Amino acid sequence: MDGDIIDQYRFPSPHPGIDVFVVTYMSQGLKVKGFFAVPKGNGVYDGFLYLRGGIKNVGQVRVPRLIEFASRGFAVFAPLYRGNGGGEGNEDFAGDDRYDAFAGFELLRRHPLVHPGRVHLFGFSRGGAMALHAALMAEKVCSVAVWGGVTDMALTYQERPDLRRMMKRVIGGTPNKCPERYRHRTPLYHLERLKAPVLIIHGGRDENVSIEHAWRLERRLKQLGKPVTAWYFPTFTHYFPPPANRKTVQRLTQWMKQQPTV
Repeated sequence: MDGDIIDQYRFPSPHPGIDVFVVTYMSQGLKVKGFFAVPKGNGVYDGFLYLRGGIKNVGQVRVPRLIEFASRGFAVFAPLYRGNGGGEGNEDFAGDDRYDAFAGFELLRRHPLVHPGRVHLFGFSRGGAMALHAALMAEKVCSVAVWGGVTDMALTYQERPDLRRMMKRVIGGTPNKCPERYRHRTPLYHLERLKAPVLIIHGGRDENVSIEHAWRLERRLKQLGKPVTAWYFPTFTHYFPPPANRKTVQRLTQWMKQQPTV
């Protein structure tokens, strides 16, 4: 069943108060890998699904980043996506691998250390599209946060000549040749079904994912009457300076904790 844990083992944690595990879980019949980080003790925590950016070796999950969120009182699960870290299948850049995000949500929702009505989705960069797709597939998502997030795959193709070869290979062609495949991967076209409140975080000088992605998401959510909050940082790029990053993590986790239980 999607989200079932079939194996886990302890991973060395750099934080004395946080346990870290490497998890193997099921997604569409595939054995997929992920990291789970949770405060030590027997509490019940808000769930935090961390959806990474990049593809394959680019933008891999970093355990210190997961601990940054876990140390604020969250049980954090980060899928590596199919085909990575020894997992089965092939990564699909917001195609079928969106089911790995959905299954990660189910894993958290059913976990004994997680409050089932308080599972939040967080996506960074390409993970932004993954978070939005997962929120459209799942029931009872508490909130969604998209940081420097991709929301339009055709726009990414236009903006990133360095990614075009990969995108043509994975998606099957260009946006002109395969418009429906890009539309399928673009959450903007499917937001009518979204129920969870959305937080958008984006740097104005982001050259990896332009702020246009954030504007399009905010505009579409407002057109649909969906709850949306946007924090824009005009001088920041894709990666925030460490002090601003820490402050933003604090703000966004506070925002998540303020959202009503579903």
